[in-house]
Amino acid sequence: MGSVGFEASPTDDARTLLRLRVTVADADEGRLVADLLSADDGGAASALATAFFEIEPGGGWIVDGYFDSGTTEAMDLLMRLAGGLPVGAGVTLESVPEENWVAISQAALPPVEAGRFLVHGAHDRLQVGRRRHAIEIEAGEAFGTAHHATTQGCLEALDRLGRKRPPRRVLDLGCGSGVLAIAASRLWPRARVAASDIDPIAVDVTRSNARLNRAGPRIRAIAAAGLDHAALRNLGPFDLVVANILAGPLIMLAPRLARAIPRGGRVVLSGLLGEQAREVTGAYRMAGFRLERRQIRHNWATLVLVRG
Repeated sequence: MGSVGFEASPTDDARTLLRLRVTVADADEGRLVADLLSADDGGAASALATAFFEIEPGGGWIVDGYFDSGTTEAMDLLMRLAGGLPVGAGVTLESVPEENWVAISQAALPPVEAGRFLVHGAHDRLQVGRRRHAIEIEAGEAFGTAHHATTQGCLEALDRLGRKRPPRRVLDLGCGSGVLAIAASRLWPRARVAASDIDPIAVDVTRSNARLNRAGPRIRAIAAAGLDHAALRNLGPFDLVVANILAGPLIMLAPRLARAIPRGGRVVLSGLLGEQAREVTGAYRMAGFRLERRQIRHNWATLVLVRG
């Protein structure tokens, strides 16, 4: 799955990198190019990190992709994606002097609005203030800064569901940074929110982010593969499950989620391309769900389905 913003594992070591810089006219084109630089579709390897930022109001946007120096990956990716770049995009490829490129990538990430939510890094904390639905997430070792279309789609789906009957038990399955679990805890303060990930590092990051956002006591983070964990079985059944993972695992999980969600409960699914949405929807219909809403953003789909 592609990523926009810095989603690679950070390191304190200074490195010499190749920077592929693309200049585009607007933010939508910038997000599209960042997706292209980050997506690994079996061809050339994706960028180690991406960042995009506005040159000045109305002056266009810059998208940077960082690659290991001494490799041909940046040039290979540029040649492969040349036809997909926006018309008029400017492209440069240059070596980056040794510097703290993780900090630079993080500082370049702008806040992201998704529904009522505003997701930001520490560098924007004073500017954002104490908005009720502001969530602070640092780009780092776990996916989910809200700069990717799938995370934005899930946040917008949760925001819409916030106007319906509140769920009592929520699960963020494949929680990454924990941004979706935190969002759920903001919408439904009385709900029991669980967050699980197969990666123990992601679970630690979720706990840290929950504490940072004053949601630590309301979120239980668990290292688990899928739903096969005693703690998750004890915390269920779930009125709402949000899973921003990949199409294949989502399809495999459909029967298990049908058993974990009562009638009238919902799933919010993302991490799948637009052309994969039909297959995923079919798997969940066979498991007893009906499609309530489908949203496509930059060819990434977010599905909301109701258990019948």
